[in-house]
Amino acid sequence: MSIKINVAAICLAVVCAAPDGPRSGFADEPAFPKAFAASETEPLFTGRPGEWDAKIRERGWILREGSQWRMWYTGYNPDVQPLTMKLGLATSSDGIHWKRSSQNPLVDEYWVEDMMVVRHDGRYYMFAEGAQDQAQLLTSVDGDSWHREGTLDVRLSSGQPIPPGPFGTPVGFHENGVWNLLYERRDLGVWLARSADLRTWTNVRDEPVLVPGPSDYDGRMLALNQIQKLGDRYVAVLHGTGDEQKPRRWATYLAESRDLLTWQKSPEPLRPISENKSSGLLLHDGSRWRFYTTHDRVDLHWPLVERP
Repeated sequence: MSIKINVAAICLAVVCAAPDGPRSGFADEPAFPKAFAASETEPLFTGRPGEWDAKIRERGWILREGSQWRMWYTGYNPDVQPLTMKLGLATSSDGIHWKRSSQNPLVDEYWVEDMMVVRHDGRYYMFAEGAQDQAQLLTSVDGDSWHREGTLDVRLSSGQPIPPGPFGTPVGFHENGVWNLLYERRDLGVWLARSADLRTWTNVRDEPVLVPGPSDYDGRMLALNQIQKLGDRYVAVLHGTGDEQKPRRWATYLAESRDLLTWQKSPEPLRPISENKSSGLLLHDGSRWRFYTTHDRVDLHWPLVERP
């Protein structure tokens, strides 16, 4: 059964830099927009032909810390072999005009793709895909220099390793003393695992908590990009596709849960399927909501009835 998402105030901890766990960060609970307008004609951020980041790949991650905005992104050059996905950083004072870091690429000695960042206890934790779609963890004290901790050790509820194969688009967050991890396998489902130490992750259950369908916009594949919380409800930002053949069109949409196990999806995506907008993030800038999509260019969508 589809539902209408009724969100009054959402501030994702890993996006708005709250100290611990996904929670609301606004005392006056600003109204959540029901729809977003089409993006501006020009994207905010694109690849640079001939450079290491000639192409931008999959989920980038935007974090607002006070007056500074940071955006980590994956760049690659298809003309340089062997192909490697590298980690880049751009900064901004308004979340609209971005400047690449002079330290780029921040990581080029190993594969970093489809990342998200959590700030917790004064450190940065990056959950990302590595080579062959293997979820990995990186840590940093400043968000610039990163140390690879290794591939995530995810176990079945029995304690045995999950079956071999890809597992990616990891979303991690810390809440009530426990780390939560949502990850997809071949875009055919999303699983939930938990850890007390960031070393070993155990599935809460061995069946996916989210699967494709029943709507056409995610009838064949899906992946989860972001988790947010309002009161006792979690809101997920996902993208999905119903196309059988490549190149597939992807659409970004929402789903809601009270326990991270049972989800209800919104009836419609945030933008039409024809726009092919994926890897979405929802952020509040202190006065209004923003909807970013980050593959394979960064676009910004304003609330439909509240354009600047």
